[in-house]
Amino acid sequence: MKDSTRTENILGTEKIGKLLIKFAVPGIISMVVNSLYNIVDQVFIGRGVGYLGNGATTVIFPLTVFAMSFALLIGDGAASFMSLKLGEGNQKQAAKGMSAGIIGILISGITIALIYIAFLPFMCRLFGATDQILPYAEDYGLITSIGIPFLCVCCGFASIIRADGNPKFNMFGLLVGCAINLICDPIFIFVFKWGVKGAALATILGQFANAVMNIVYVSKFTKTIKLDKEAFDGWLSAFPKITKLGVSSFITQFALVVAMATRNNVLTSYGAVSKYGSDIPVTTLGITMKVFSILMSVVLGLSTGAQPIFGYNYGSGQYDRVKKTLKYTVSIGTLVMIAAFLIAQLKPMSVIGIFGSDSDLYNEFAVKCMRYYLLLIPLSAFPIVTGIFFQATGYPMQSSLISLSKQIIFQLPATLILPVFMGVEGALWAGPVSDIMAFAMTLFLLMFYWKKIFKPKNTL
Repeated sequence: MKDSTRTENILGTEKIGKLLIKFAVPGIISMVVNSLYNIVDQVFIGRGVGYLGNGATTVIFPLTVFAMSFALLIGDGAASFMSLKLGEGNQKQAAKGMSAGIIGILISGITIALIYIAFLPFMCRLFGATDQILPYAEDYGLITSIGIPFLCVCCGFASIIRADGNPKFNMFGLLVGCAINLICDPIFIFVFKWGVKGAALATILGQFANAVMNIVYVSKFTKTIKLDKEAFDGWLSAFPKITKLGVSSFITQFALVVAMATRNNVLTSYGAVSKYGSDIPVTTLGITMKVFSILMSVVLGLSTGAQPIFGYNYGSGQYDRVKKTLKYTVSIGTLVMIAAFLIAQLKPMSVIGIFGSDSDLYNEFAVKCMRYYLLLIPLSAFPIVTGIFFQATGYPMQSSLISLSKQIIFQLPATLILPVFMGVEGALWAGPVSDIMAFAMTLFLLMFYWKKIFKPKNTL
């Protein structure tokens, strides 16, 4: 028997515009602040250590993203499962999904941290560390590896808390963590002279504070679900279900890791035979990718904010609300990316200069990175939003294919092939090539599955 939660839940009754403001704005702030953990480090390291220190953060960043991929596999999967079950009015199953998410995130965070600590030098080389960058990468990476469990709790629990209907708490927790990082970075780098080690320590202190807040929330203050012994008793049976729903988020992040590893090594190899050398291309494209990660965070925050709206209304059979949410989210995300495109093309040095400037040669390649790689960025919002839409409506394989399309299916081959003909700059052109191809594939999938998704027989 369905309880009153279904009829009273604002996800099924409030205007879509107001719901997006309520859920997406905190989600955007949360995602952007999460990205700023690494950006803040790179700004202070660039000014206090130099571009080799920034190169180290570029090398370590894929390790961070890899850990996040597991946190989001479990966290986003649990969030989708919870939203669908709450839409059906099944609170007990939703509680099992939440408990499975909590336990899975904790186990994965600890396991990944131990692996990183044991194999750090090998991993630094794997992700493109040159002889000059390697010592900085090892110093930075060892400390950030210790903080991986905190990072996983921050990212994974955030999805669960958002599905519980409290996106503002996520926003507040991430702001607290980022503020700690922002305060400690200059103190540790410029006052204590700890260099990249100080930046890494500042990062994990912020993550620790945010993680503690998230743990306290899910243990004491959940709104829609009661976590009790019964919920945790059945966590293992729900785990495969939540990972199936979260696989798109995992593939998105994991594909980014593979793409970054390939890109870093290609830049190192082809850069070594160019006038720029091997260190400048790795560092400058790393900066562009960090800026790109902020832009992605805006659209991802918007999309994940829309995720519970998609899931609840699809689960309750309110298809018109699902379609309207998709239309609004794609439109807003595209406008954000158009604004980013204009800045990248017209004022690239205004962005690059924030991270410090080393030489004319450094600035020259940094401007090329910003302009070439982000040339077709307005097209990138549509696949991101549509991937979340497929995931939230119970089509994880289609969502996964979209996630793979940009980073693996299109960008990886382009990164390997274009430099053969264009030199080190060919790696930059892989960005716009993958953007247009991923857009086309996403449009095809959405048109192909549209009627099937919204057939009346799919009403749950």
